[in-house]
Amino acid sequence: MESIKELYKIGSGPSSSHTIAPQRAMKLYMESNSNANRFIVELYGSLSLTGKGHFTDHAIKMVCNPFECDVVFKTDCSYSFPSGLIIKGYDHQQELDQWVVYSLGGGSIKILNRDYDFQKAVYQEKNLSQIKEYCNKHNITYYDYCYQNEPGLYDYLATILESMFRAINRGLATEGYLLGPLDMPRIAKKLNENANLLGVPSDQQNSQLLVSYAYANMEENGTLGEVVTAPTCGASGIVSSCLYHYHFDLGHSKQDCINALATAGIFGNVIKKNATISGAIGGCQAEVGAGCAMAAAAISQLINGSLDEIEYAAEIAIEHHLGLTCDPVGGYVIIPCIERNGVASLRARDAAYMSKSIVNIKKPRVSFDDVVDTMNYTGEKIAIELKETSLGGLANVIKIGHQ
Repeated sequence: MESIKELYKIGSGPSSSHTIAPQRAMKLYMESNSNANRFIVELYGSLSLTGKGHFTDHAIKMVCNPFECDVVFKTDCSYSFPSGLIIKGYDHQQELDQWVVYSLGGGSIKILNRDYDFQKAVYQEKNLSQIKEYCNKHNITYYDYCYQNEPGLYDYLATILESMFRAINRGLATEGYLLGPLDMPRIAKKLNENANLLGVPSDQQNSQLLVSYAYANMEENGTLGEVVTAPTCGASGIVSSCLYHYHFDLGHSKQDCINALATAGIFGNVIKKNATISGAIGGCQAEVGAGCAMAAAAISQLINGSLDEIEYAAEIAIEHHLGLTCDPVGGYVIIPCIERNGVASLRARDAAYMSKSIVNIKKPRVSFDDVVDTMNYTGEKIAIELKETSLGGLANVIKIGHQ
């Protein structure tokens, strides 16, 4: 499996596959072709179909500035991968290199016929059962396993956690409307104020606070704000809101939250390795479902869950997202994406406590690896119009300008 640093990335929303990945590819291309002064970028697949709503053309041109850049939304492409871009650079009229880049989800990219080590294996184990077997054999936690394999990861995750917290703080302090023609107001600040008006801490207040944090993060994401892929921008509000809540409201230390991030990263990595975290490939089960599993694992870690309890929490969380479609209205990461992050943050918390109650009574019959394999199979069966193309589902029912 790859480095957890390749899973958690800080970047501009609203979509890691549609903004972070193309920007990353453009920066690398420009570094390799420093004499290029004009660019043509062709988008295909999901990048073409929802690139306007995801501000892909805007994100690419930001990187190319001050040079001229034409972004073309292609309706056909000879490459089999469902989401990508072709970059062509020119020195005046002379065409330079041409790159074909696949957007893999979560801001990760693959550049055909180029030797970059983005997918370099850092972890020898290939699935959770192998990881858990190793942890049991050496009597270590999931996060210890991460730190053994990746020196310096703790400090990196400390930076990631602070970025998550900053995104939520900005979201809680900002009012106005989200970008695009959906005419959607930002409500995180009001949600948070209403939750605090409830007074004495309660389950109801904690739930409302948690949802307000998810909204805060996702409203930042929807306005091209800086967020953390966990595992994607479209699902970035789930892990971040849970850790924010457990630190600022429930008193867990930053150190514990960083360790929880490492644990969550293991589960995200297993999904990425054996299935997908791309909505264009697997539907929203691969984004929000994966984010919910990661958050459930993080919370289970925070409440001192055992290896088995943490696995079961993540398994519960993702199993009940199986089949979830990716159908953003108008191609904007707003409807149903923002609300979906709020729902998943609550589900992650419930999965963690449900696991703690059940594992001591009976051994789960379904493993996390079983569900990841099932998610991969289910993603292959989801119709293309329900996989981040905005051709079906809610995207086909809800018309622009109507809430």
